[in-house]
Amino acid sequence: MTIRISIVEDDAQTRQALEKYINRAPGFECVSAYEDPRVALRQLPLDQPDVVLMDLQLPGMSGIACVAALRGQAPAIRVIMLTVFERDEQIFESLAAGAYGYLVKRTPLAKILDAIREVHAGGSPMSAHIARKVVASFHQAASITLSQQEREVLTHLSHGHTYAHIAQEMDISVHTVRCYIRRSYEKLQVHSRTEAVAKFTGH
Repeated sequence: MTIRISIVEDDAQTRQALEKYINRAPGFECVSAYEDPRVALRQLPLDQPDVVLMDLQLPGMSGIACVAALRGQAPAIRVIMLTVFERDEQIFESLAAGAYGYLVKRTPLAKILDAIREVHAGGSPMSAHIARKVVASFHQAASITLSQQEREVLTHLSHGHTYAHIAQEMDISVHTVRCYIRRSYEKLQVHSRTEAVAKFTGH
């Protein structure tokens, strides 16, 4: 099976290098490449890629905002952030928006292909030090006395899932999901989904 890939990257040299490398690799096809995220949002649902490589800093719209919008339009498309930025805030905002992976641009091209295979198979590839940041954040959050169900709901929220999706995944009612969220807000001393996810993920 050929994995269909799209690229959203405003740097022409990087975009062209990725496109060329992907198209030379057996089992991969770059079906589209965009420098403008607003154009990408209109076209990606039509291109129907399996995986999108998304830059974070883009003209007119951030990669994070683009991921969130794309998730609403085409939830089957899996996005890997490919960026030079490594700050905790950008990592967790990207994951909360719906990205399935987070790689830094110095990642070797062969490793980027490995990450595409992994996310296409259902995984969440991350650069090693990025993964350590994520693990550390959950360890930091462990001191907060949330129940297993409350943690599970917050984990779903951090991935951008809707209340209805969470209810279906956990086999509970939407009302129960709302109760878990309300209790979590009280324990975390927050007042919004964004604050809850940020505090739960440790920053």
